[in-house]
Amino acid sequence: MKAAVITFPGSNCDRDLCVAFERAGAEVVQVWHKDEGLPEGTDLVAVPGGFSYGDYLRCGAIAAQSPIAAALRDHAARGGYVLGICNGFQVLTELGLLPGALMRNAGLTFVCRPAKLEVATADSAFTSLYRKGETLNIPVAHHDGNYQIDPDGLAMLREQDRIAFRYAPGVNGSVADIAGVLSENRRVLGMMPHPERAVEDAHGGTDGKPIFAALTEALLAA
Repeated sequence: MKAAVITFPGSNCDRDLCVAFERAGAEVVQVWHKDEGLPEGTDLVAVPGGFSYGDYLRCGAIAAQSPIAAALRDHAARGGYVLGICNGFQVLTELGLLPGALMRNAGLTFVCRPAKLEVATADSAFTSLYRKGETLNIPVAHHDGNYQIDPDGLAMLREQDRIAFRYAPGVNGSVADIAGVLSENRRVLGMMPHPERAVEDAHGGTDGKPIFAALTEALLAA
């Protein structure tokens, strides 16, 4: 499996994401935001956390207009896998690859701590090594992670089983405590928690490791 990790000005989790994929057995290529194409043979594009372009305008808004954005959008349109974490999730909503929007946290506070998550679905290449209803401990670090979507959109996510993860109540004000959502074809995942910060014992836990292992397993089997 070849994973392309995009780096924007202000990204600060790109190296962590590369290491997580490498530990799962993937070939990893780093892609700069000014590149106009993805490496040949890219199976998955990962958009890391951080503060792309300083979070000016809206979080992820400028990144969605960067030179690499068109290639990312085309990759998703061809059915390629995409993983967006934290700021990456914000970028994917700005690109229109995922529904909803990420707003300021309830209480206007930056949340940085381990968070309890519930696996809301195991029916995806990202979550197949978890059990539905399983509880995870994954770090969060965001100021604009309050996921919002209109009632019709929320009903659609529920009907199509596209809510990937939920927070334990009270983390940031997200509607229905949503922490991650899937695209309609289930090949794009955006999530605010940082699984790349929970892939080895030195991190204090490995609950994020199955996401990277599941992706590698799914793509090698394809």
